[in-house]
Amino acid sequence: MDEQGELWTADQVLALAPDDASRRAGSKLGTPGPWSGTGGGRGAVWGLCKGSGRTPYRTVVDTTGPAYQCSCPSRKFPCKHALGLLLLRAGGEVPSAPGDAAGPPDWAESWLADRRERAEAARSAGPAPDAGPADPEAARRRAERRAARITSGAEELERRLADLLRGGLAAAERSGPGAWEETAARMVDAQAPGLAGRVRELGAIAGSGPGWPVRLLEECALTHLLDRAWLSADRLPGPLAATVRTRVGLTAPPAGPLLRDRWLVLAQYDTAEGKLTARRVWLHGESTGRTALLLSFGAAGRAPQLALPVGAVLDAELRGYEGGGGLRAELVGQFGAPAPAGPPPRGGTVGAALTAYGHALREDPWLDAWPVTLAGVVPARAEYGWQLADAAGAEREAVPLTRAAQARPGLWRLVALSGGAPLTVFGECGHQGFTPLAAWSPDAPGETVPLV
Repeated sequence: MDEQGELWTADQVLALAPDDASRRAGSKLGTPGPWSGTGGGRGAVWGLCKGSGRTPYRTVVDTTGPAYQCSCPSRKFPCKHALGLLLLRAGGEVPSAPGDAAGPPDWAESWLADRRERAEAARSAGPAPDAGPADPEAARRRAERRAARITSGAEELERRLADLLRGGLAAAERSGPGAWEETAARMVDAQAPGLAGRVRELGAIAGSGPGWPVRLLEECALTHLLDRAWLSADRLPGPLAATVRTRVGLTAPPAGPLLRDRWLVLAQYDTAEGKLTARRVWLHGESTGRTALLLSFGAAGRAPQLALPVGAVLDAELRGYEGGGGLRAELVGQFGAPAPAGPPPRGGTVGAALTAYGHALREDPWLDAWPVTLAGVVPARAEYGWQLADAAGAEREAVPLTRAAQARPGLWRLVALSGGAPLTVFGECGHQGFTPLAAWSPDAPGETVPLV
């Protein structure tokens, strides 16, 4: 803990890693051996890390962001040196520099001062006015042209689905993924990346293990529903029309009111979406009780720059997006450094979680999962695999874990944390089951245990 009261555990540090390779490399550098000139204080930590060359790498982390600067050539944020330095600090191996007694070296101070100046300038300027497009008429014409291209793509996809069902699902296995990839490419040309993603999912399902025809038919039905919704968007209620626009791939800037709260960082994980890396960060507002999703992307093999310590609490402002059940938000401003974790969100029963997912489907029929917190549940082995079951109550229910969750190491961390005792678990509940993302033990309710 430094003078600002921050406390990052090793798990919280490793949750910042952009990928498994960085996590392993950073862990190897979390020992004093390669480090010299380390120090910390005033919301920062710095040090020199010996590398393969004569000159050590200069590494500094602004823990109020967090933000990272390193002289190494890595394109990952944070790099392995920043992770190693934060792990060193988590282990109490970095000396603190209280007050102004021994501030950071010049190379670290110049970068930190530049960040402070930019932050102060942004605060002084206040929120930028929404001037809108420079030429509203030209923007309107561009939007109409794109909508026409998406409509053309949706109509073509409808014909493709009709041909598939007319010829039988077995044809999908014979044709292989190449035909689907060609259709997906045409959806990209139509500027409908959401439809392209659904087409690629169809290609991945065809011939993929037992029961694939049923899963393929389900996904075909959802894709057909999205096509028809886009082609009839002018007759849909406003919120559902906004969801349809989001699902086909049209993006709009956040438009909701500013929402300031103390936000607990529940989970952070990356997924591959085509050539992009998508990072999802789940937050929970202590006062509002709202769950929010921060979504960022990294291109060309680069991890997204947004990284927050799982289990920490941020005093921050968010602004929401339309559609998608009102989950997605943008981080507008942050006030001070991340603080030690607070209590977990209030949870409910398995039945309440399933009901919440069902209600969310009314607003977004293409929703794969909905964020929920389960209270008083126990991981248990069933005939079909692992599940989370209510530990008490008149009507005890259970929800199966998804196949992906059962294949992750986080399952065994969850089982070990429980030891047969009930837990509070946050995760995503959907038609394929429940994916646990974080857990809390009654013995340490302020300690968030990441499961991804």
